[in-house]
Amino acid sequence: MQNSYDNIASYYDFLSRIVFGSSLIKAQSGLLNYIKPDSSILIVGGGTGRILECLATQHPSGLVITYVEISEKMIAAARKRDWKQNQVYFVHQAAENFGSPCQYDVILTAFLFDNLNQSKILLIFSQLNGMLASGGRWLFADFYYDKGKGKLWQKILLILMYKFFRLTCNIEATDLINMDDIFDRSGYLKIFEKSYYAGFIKSIVYGRKSMTN
Repeated sequence: MQNSYDNIASYYDFLSRIVFGSSLIKAQSGLLNYIKPDSSILIVGGGTGRILECLATQHPSGLVITYVEISEKMIAAARKRDWKQNQVYFVHQAAENFGSPCQYDVILTAFLFDNLNQSKILLIFSQLNGMLASGGRWLFADFYYDKGKGKLWQKILLILMYKFFRLTCNIEATDLINMDDIFDRSGYLKIFEKSYYAGFIKSIVYGRKSMTN
């Protein structure tokens, strides 16, 4: 299966800590201050579910979370997390196949789009964009590399990462796509932005321009 992390689900968290320390989870948990009590949340590509415990720390109850993940083994790991009194609905499905009539207060995509080619990114982005409620927030975290200004070690690490995940997880992407342009063209403004791991990881909170002016 393409873009599935089943093969490394059992040691993904360990591997991420070895390479990035706590940066990956910090990049996600740093966005959670923008979630209001009793929000409906759509998490796409949630992985092993550590973010569920981070959410429960700030909001031990009241959240309704839809958790979409293509990897069955990742979902199995996420089901073991402690999300307190929040409601979590797991959906074992590829992001491009997920559809819902619901309008979510928050959409969280963390380290999702770096796995995908541009055509699939645009497809998934369009689908999710239609599910974000008026006045909602899109919480985004992912790797970032500026080809004009990026550091050599970032370029090397990115190449190694793509080679590893193509071999182990059959991801389709070969390079990072500039998500800034896609959000901007779709009518979003940055409300919050923070960098981690010497600028190689970015966390951004987006809101629609009409709602942030």
